Amino acid sequence: MQAHPASRPLLRLEWGALAAVLFGFVLWFSGPEHMPRINHLVQDTVSWLYPRRASPDIVIVTIDAPSLQAIGRWPWRRALHAELIQRISAHTPRAIGMDILLGEEDLDYPEDDMVLAQAMRNSGRVVLPVIRRGATPGGRPGAERPFTPFAQAAAELGHVHVHMDSDGVMRSFYRQEGPASAPWPHLSLAMTCVAGAVQPTCQSNTSLPRRGAWVRKDPQIIAFAHGAAPFTSYSYIDVLRGQVPAAAFRDKYVLVGATAPGLGDLLPAPVGLQVHHMPNVELVAHILNNALTDVRIQPASGLVNSIFNLVPVGLALWALAALGPSAALMGCIGLAIAMLVFAGLSPWIWQIMLSPAAGLAGIAMAYPLWSWRRLSAATRFLELEMKTLRREGLPISLAEDDLHRGDFLERRIRAVEQASEHLRNLHHFVSTSLQQLPSPTFVCDAQGSVLLANAAAALHLGIKVQDIHGALLPTLLQKLVADDSGQPLLQESQFQTGTLPPQSEGRDADGRSMLLLAKPFAAPPAQGWLITLVDLTDMRQAQKQRDQAMHFISHDIRAPIGSILTLLEMQREYPDQMPASELMARIERYAQASLALAENFVHLASAKYHAYQFAPVDLAALLEEAVDDAWAALREHKLSMDVVMEEDCAYCMGDRALLSRAITNILGNAIKFSPEGGKLSCALSLRAESWVLAVRDQGPGISAKDQQRLFLPFERMHSHSHPSVAGAGLGLAFVHTVVLRHGGSIEVESQEGHGAEFRLVLPRTKVAPPEDLTDAAG
Repeated sequence: MQAHPASRPLLRLEWGALAAVLFGFVLWFSGPEHMPRINHLVQDTVSWLYPRRASPDIVIVTIDAPSLQAIGRWPWRRALHAELIQRISAHTPRAIGMDILLGEEDLDYPEDDMVLAQAMRNSGRVVLPVIRRGATPGGRPGAERPFTPFAQAAAELGHVHVHMDSDGVMRSFYRQEGPASAPWPHLSLAMTCVAGAVQPTCQSNTSLPRRGAWVRKDPQIIAFAHGAAPFTSYSYIDVLRGQVPAAAFRDKYVLVGATAPGLGDLLPAPVGLQVHHMPNVELVAHILNNALTDVRIQPASGLVNSIFNLVPVGLALWALAALGPSAALMGCIGLAIAMLVFAGLSPWIWQIMLSPAAGLAGIAMAYPLWSWRRLSAATRFLELEMKTLRREGLPISLAEDDLHRGDFLERRIRAVEQASEHLRNLHHFVSTSLQQLPSPTFVCDAQGSVLLANAAAALHLGIKVQDIHGALLPTLLQKLVADDSGQPLLQESQFQTGTLPPQSEGRDADGRSMLLLAKPFAAPPAQGWLITLVDLTDMRQAQKQRDQAMHFISHDIRAPIGSILTLLEMQREYPDQMPASELMARIERYAQASLALAENFVHLASAKYHAYQFAPVDLAALLEEAVDDAWAALREHKLSMDVVMEEDCAYCMGDRALLSRAITNILGNAIKFSPEGGKLSCALSLRAESWVLAVRDQGPGISAKDQQRLFLPFERMHSHSHPSVAGAGLGLAFVHTVVLRHGGSIEVESQEGHGAEFRLVLPRTKVAPPEDLTDAAG
């Protein structure tokens, strides 16, 4: 809707304020810590839609209920752990992760600690956990490390912490946690280090001094493997008893941890769209699975999240400003869906987790806020329009029944509708008057956009009138070009500078000569142009024909007459040089040539412009007469002719005299260009609903290039190869004109050096023979 000029600044200010508020809202809430419910729902949905496969290289040794029942209550003697490590190490695993806290000395069985430490040292593949304990008396948080002999015997140490989101669910972890001087890698990453992986988190010395505040680095989203029990697991007691396959742990990553109820921590984790409580050792297995399958999904940075949320909101605001209400609504819905799809694909493609909640909220808020402001602007616009229309004298008063019916906006709409009806009637009157103009006429604004166009303009362009309105006239008339430069007559720069010439002439794509008339007009506050096209094709053709006639008179007729005068002057000066008989013969030949040229020119003009006397004509009889008339010429050139007629009678509606002369011209051409002793052929046949009269010679043939100008006046194709053949190039032009005016066509089939065949195709007419008509009349 076009805003009233008085309300435009306020509307722009309101629109800018709305955009600024939405952008500020989205920018503030674009982080993952804001609107966590939506962001976590998207994250869990992505995990459910695209579950990760579980690596077969991960094996869990579970401290489960059967093990507790067989061994006894927890904690067990550490000699059992030593035996477990020995049995697993015998299978040559890649790494053994003990998710069991061994932070203190066993006072009851101190010799077990030495046995366990020795088992770890012999294995060389054991990774022990480190956890963060509460604040020390000095106020600094610390770490609970394994008992010193165990820490020294272990191949690596690693933390086992996961990050709890605001809804109490574990979805991420930090790849490194610990004192700032040397934080520990996660237990799963430490296991890959023991297995030989090279990465910056690997610690070469488990006894490195670690000081400083507790830090967490390199957050990563956990991509959970699909399935209720995705990893292979064996019971602790079964391993001790040797009741596992021989290759159960070969080249495997073995995790040992508690899964029995009430024994270890059960952490809430998203499994599909639901939250399940998962033992910590299984959570470590999922994290290890990410490392082994090269999955490293990280939360998007603040800048990336801001851009990701701001761009769709900006596009939604653009759609609201540029598109209609329905299209804008569909655009906003499409943008919201696109955000969800993009957020769902980003973990797979770029391995980042986006937070779309702020952008979705911004898009959801944009449409109702925009609708409210547009409704307010529409009401204000209608109020201002009513005042303007009253000042211009248009009646906008409502009927008594309409004064109290509907709300404020509805009453204003009805008033403006009434005024619009008057304007439409006025526009219809002007448009109808414009449609009556015979020449293509356009009314354009100052920039060249078409405001009005008549039916003649649509017919000239070959498109509908409604397709012309609003289009740029230079674009519509871009094929109308100047004859001399080939540049379009109308150009946008001419409208911008107001330098359109009052009149200019050019040629369109159909070869028509058009005169373009341009007249500026001013109807405040609008200004524009009235553009009219005048077809000068007939006038230019008449001028061309006049030029042809002048060429004919000045050259073709003048040449033989000049030759006669030259002969007479030579005879006067040198009376004995040429016998009188030879002189008279030459004068006669030149006079006959002039007469023939004049007759051909008159016949061509008559064929083009005179009215034809149409009557039933038998083409078979005309062909026979033409062949008889050509007998003397055939004998002179020592030629033979075959005539084949499929039908005895071949009637068509036409002018007998002109058709007879056309056939005679075709035969005469074939005789003139055929070599002595050659053979001609004539055939009359029926093709569908047309008669085809074909004449073939054995002359020099006509090239494809020359065939394009074969029927133009004064064109002689063989003036160089056959200079002895007289003619002005009017015969074929005459034949072409006669055949076209009879509703037929002429076909040429020829190759250089292989003769030519001319075919006259004329419409067939079913009429009774003349004698039958006479009998019927009697």
